[in-house]
Amino acid sequence: MDALTKETTFKSGYNNAMTRFWSRFKQFFDPIDLTVGNSKKDILRFSLPIFLSTFFQSIYTLVDTIVCGQTLDEPSIAAVTNTTTIVFLFFQFAFGCSSGFSVVLSKRMGEKDMAGVRKSIATQWFLTAIIILILSVGGVFALPLLLQAIGIHPSDTDPAMAAEYQAALTYLTIIVGGLFSQLVYNLAVSCLRAYGDSFTPFLFLLLSTALNVGLDCLFLMVFHWGVAGAAWATVIAQALAGIASWIYFFVHNPVLRFHKEDWKIRWKDCYEHLRDGLPLAFNFSILSIGIIVMSGSIIAFDRRPDGTMDPQMPVQIGYGVACKLFNLFTGLQQSLGLAMMSYMAENLGAGNRKRIQEGFRFSFFFGFLLTVGINVVGLLLCIHGAYQYLFLNVEAITSKSIEAGNAYLYLALPTSMILMWLFLFRNELQGLEKPLFPFLAGIAELIARVLICLFLPSFINGGAVSTDSSVWALLGAYAGDPGAWLLASLTMVIPCIRAVYPKKTKELTSIK
Repeated sequence: MDALTKETTFKSGYNNAMTRFWSRFKQFFDPIDLTVGNSKKDILRFSLPIFLSTFFQSIYTLVDTIVCGQTLDEPSIAAVTNTTTIVFLFFQFAFGCSSGFSVVLSKRMGEKDMAGVRKSIATQWFLTAIIILILSVGGVFALPLLLQAIGIHPSDTDPAMAAEYQAALTYLTIIVGGLFSQLVYNLAVSCLRAYGDSFTPFLFLLLSTALNVGLDCLFLMVFHWGVAGAAWATVIAQALAGIASWIYFFVHNPVLRFHKEDWKIRWKDCYEHLRDGLPLAFNFSILSIGIIVMSGSIIAFDRRPDGTMDPQMPVQIGYGVACKLFNLFTGLQQSLGLAMMSYMAENLGAGNRKRIQEGFRFSFFFGFLLTVGINVVGLLLCIHGAYQYLFLNVEAITSKSIEAGNAYLYLALPTSMILMWLFLFRNELQGLEKPLFPFLAGIAELIARVLICLFLPSFINGGAVSTDSSVWALLGAYAGDPGAWLLASLTMVIPCIRAVYPKKTKELTSIK
């Protein structure tokens, strides 16, 4: 074979290989019909982009923590970490609404009703615009009260507290005022996933994460905007991700472009979406209230017996960073739950009971393997508080911050299997249009977390907690998380099993 023939053969083989690679890569952009095929393979393929999306979405808050931890003082670091609970309150309400709305959309997809899909998207846009107005305006005015609820307040006598309050108020005002960016992105992601496309949102989020990193560095390190820079970077990056997702959605899915009649918003359609969206939104909001109570309990461990705040705030910083790491890991668990919500809803619309039962069993098996991996990696990162050196300036790390952070992870990681059950029960019930039970579970979670955090730390300490309290009292406050997860899971386990395995033989579409 001469040199020319060899070169031609090589180029032909290379081109064929690249064509096959590109063809397989493009398949990730294709919507997945979750009602047919191998259920295990479909769940894994659909879940993977959601795993990656959740991971990189967590990078938003992690980047804020890392850059702030390396460039700002202790009060500003504490402000960013402690206000996570308040940000969670607003974001989770919005996320609950969009996730609940997507159940209706997934059902329409399962029924192959494209006109119903367009009508659902138009209704979601209308309802989301109202939610943006209420949450953004009302939220900004409520911020001082919410900050006081977690123990952060203005002070003329305590400089550390005054600095933390001002930084927290600045950060939250921008985040809550720019809540539209989160809502626009959440709605686009929910609609794409309901359509069976979980890969495209990941790609846009990946690009926006890179933008967020660049804007964080620009606003904080070059412009020196402080916590305001971190907040603006997040809002801008999320807004661009949402707009890009919607442009892609309509360009690549012509059948879903709006018709004139789709904009005739009917109360019947609004009620159907709100019936699934509001219970989940209130469930997440109730959950957030419990977490705010827990944060207030933990802040008390940085308060000296005379009532002033420790300027280094080691417990707040250690706990805040540990929560960032834990949320990064458990975001993978939550992603599996989100994938199962779409899976259950589509198969509910298709009336495929057997496939629902197959997915239910596999989700718990895969969730077990996922949680074991999370525990191994998480506990390794606890060695000498290694994770804190990633997020914080060396000067902000103390033996007490490591003790406080590790204590939380030592308790939360081993009990995260319960959290895995909670995510699966909640999302699978929601996908099967059983929103009442996740809502009741949220109330159970609130009750458990509030009672534990308000009474257990002082009971262990033998009185009010302060900087002099032992780590055992701090563990009492941390116990609010696994206690809440357990009670919420117990509230849903029987209803979920009955919804998946009904006693009487009947049509699946009647399981509502």
